[in-house]
Amino acid sequence: MKHILIPTDFSENSWNALEYAAYFFENIKCTFYVLHVNDLSNSDIAGNSFITLNAKEKFFAKDKLNETIDRIGLCCPNPDHKFISLEEYGNFIDITRKTVEEKKINLIVMGTKGASGIKASIMGSNTGNVITKIACNVLVIPDNIIAQKPSKIAFPTDFNLFYTYPILNSITEILEITNANLEVIHMSQSRPSFSNTQVINKAYLHDYLKEICTESHSFENILGKNIRETIVSYISENKIEMLTMVAKNLNLFQQLFFNNSIEQLSYETTVPLFVMHE
Repeated sequence: MKHILIPTDFSENSWNALEYAAYFFENIKCTFYVLHVNDLSNSDIAGNSFITLNAKEKFFAKDKLNETIDRIGLCCPNPDHKFISLEEYGNFIDITRKTVEEKKINLIVMGTKGASGIKASIMGSNTGNVITKIACNVLVIPDNIIAQKPSKIAFPTDFNLFYTYPILNSITEILEITNANLEVIHMSQSRPSFSNTQVINKAYLHDYLKEICTESHSFENILGKNIRETIVSYISENKIEMLTMVAKNLNLFQQLFFNNSIEQLSYETTVPLFVMHE
């Protein structure tokens, strides 16, 4: 049984993420926790003082959660899927972290506002915070993405990290679900010169992928002056349908997705982004 957390603000973006997740895991038994986090000011208690209950906000959230659960049940009926609504009050990151621990969550799926074309725009501070501050795999779904399983997945890496079991297991799971081709991408401004550590890590990853998906993976070296622009072009030209990265690889991650603040994702991808934690 897989436990998946889907935060919602009742927007079409968060609905899109829920619908995508239900389709993506259609052949796997899952419990989906649909979480809405209210401001503490809308709860019965603020600090240590009792306050007047904001009944309008409280019932709105509960009704919207029930509507969301009913809607996904009608849209994607599946006897292997169970949907549970959760309503909490407080700080979004604190509540999400607590829910991940208490419900033994395997994956967080979040929707995000897309951009018209590829351009700099804030993907959302909540999404950036979840990726960097919560030790759980995250699947980010841009809006207007059709719910489908990708046939081509790109894995940008600089080979500086050793690929631990949790990372390799996450890669294996995604490939088993999708039957996709995995393209391992190393980007550099000039012809790459690998250190001993990079050579060892690349060889280890190559041997692992050769064993689990001999005919459906490749290693690519691509050159470009700007890392971000290079990956954007690669995604478009090679019809990549999902991007996956290791969260711990902050150096590469920051070049691709972060500007001045590590909490703000600023590169807007037009394909789902799967972020793996150890």
